[in-house]
Amino acid sequence: MVKIGVLGLQGAVREHVQSVEACGEEAVVIKRKEQLEEVDGLIMPGGESTAMRRLIDKYDFMPSLKRFAESGKPMYGTCAGLILLAKNLVGYDQPHIGAMDVTVERNSFGRQRESFEAELDINGVAEDFNAVFIRAPHIVQAGENVEVLAKHNDRIVAAREGNILGCSFHPELTDDHRITAYFINMVKENN
Repeated sequence: MVKIGVLGLQGAVREHVQSVEACGEEAVVIKRKEQLEEVDGLIMPGGESTAMRRLIDKYDFMPSLKRFAESGKPMYGTCAGLILLAKNLVGYDQPHIGAMDVTVERNSFGRQRESFEAELDINGVAEDFNAVFIRAPHIVQAGENVEVLAKHNDRIVAAREGNILGCSFHPELTDDHRITAYFINMVKENN
């Protein structure tokens, strides 16, 4: 059994925990940076990236999150989590964690009222994944070592670079745990 951490500062924390547990693994809500040493992989949940960043700074998480990424342990970001993992953000000078060689544009599918669901073909995961997009970002540009896993209307919405997985949508808000299982498999392969 592997231990999957879910950054517990803000966002869809409980939903990610439930998804990990539905896959038969142990989930740990990460509230203190010291807990990062106890987990084999880390999920950066969907939520509000600006609020998350403020809390990351308030509790001095950033150096530990960067070290976690550099350690090679798998990380998975959904929506706001993808924004936090990206090396480049449209309209911003500095990335947050900067672990994934992608350029991400925030709110690229519109505001809250433009939220929608779409069926996606996710390479290596599912041909019929019902994806929930809420104020979703998208990957504008992916580096040469980034594998594009899914697109919606020609926009990249899921990708993987080595041990980093990111998606624009919120799989944790559905009862479909195939992406979580895909990430858990990444963690097991890394162990």
